Amino acid sequence: MTHNILVWIETFKGKAVAVSYECLGEARQLAAGGTVTAAVFGENAAAIANEAITFGADKAIVCEDATLADYRAEPYIALLAKVATDLKPDVILAGASTRGRDVSSGLAVELEVGAIADCIAIEPQAGQLVATRPVYAGKLLSQVVAKTMPVIITTRARAFPMPEAMPGKTGEVTTVAPVLSEDQIATKAIDFVVEGEGEVSLNDAHIIVSGGRGVGGPEGFTPIVELAKTLGAAVGASRAAVDAGWIQYTYQVGQTGKTVAPDLYIACGISGAIQHQAGMRTAKVIVAINKNPEEPIFKLARYGVVGDLFQIVPALNEEFKKRLGK
Repeated sequence: MTHNILVWIETFKGKAVAVSYECLGEARQLAAGGTVTAAVFGENAAAIANEAITFGADKAIVCEDATLADYRAEPYIALLAKVATDLKPDVILAGASTRGRDVSSGLAVELEVGAIADCIAIEPQAGQLVATRPVYAGKLLSQVVAKTMPVIITTRARAFPMPEAMPGKTGEVTTVAPVLSEDQIATKAIDFVVEGEGEVSLNDAHIIVSGGRGVGGPEGFTPIVELAKTLGAAVGASRAAVDAGWIQYTYQVGQTGKTVAPDLYIACGISGAIQHQAGMRTAKVIVAINKNPEEPIFKLARYGVVGDLFQIVPALNEEFKKRLGK
């Protein structure tokens, strides 16, 4: 069964967010001969639209109006609702990022349709779409059936493979006008909290090195950061470390932080409470370093190292430097 699919391409500072292109790859599979349309709003939208086409979109709809320069829910949802109403897609896809959740929930209200959040698999079965999503902090998987169309689905970052770009692929790009003018928008974008310059984003990282209560204080993150730099990894943290004020909230992984799915997750001094597991249990390989062999993290880890992280992590760092030639 063919499906016409609309994919919202999330952008930040004039660049597409990786999960949006993962959505495009999945859309291409689900379409089964149908049309995949990318919706791109804001700074550099036209260029991103052409890039989206090389990643699998057949067409793109763009708007670069000043009201969309910075993300705000009202103008984005209003315009996406107008695009969806005109296009009448069977499925609307977006990444399950903070903004993706914001847009998808608002869009579901505007269109009065169903939404399935944070999916890690989507399969057509007997003319319907069956989406798989983690529940109970990732301990169980729930299969949700979309019985009516259109349906809005958000996908977890790195749950779907990044499609290969097809250089030279072209498609129709249509420019549309915004729905709301500046005086109709109640909110203003004041500032953004972003990762430090040169740091690897948690959302996109293939490797994450995280610290927890066991690091003992802010200075305890020094070996964590050094190992992350050697591996080209992102730095993460448990809620306990964030609540203690040892590291900023932007680094928090877990149920109340970021949900990640790296190829390798190194948990240093992290007990592995269920709230933390909810944010990282889908990592392909988990390595736990902790003094206490009874901590829950060892039940989840593929490899466990029992010992003092302040001895083990620096030793790992030196060995990786030798092997990587750094």
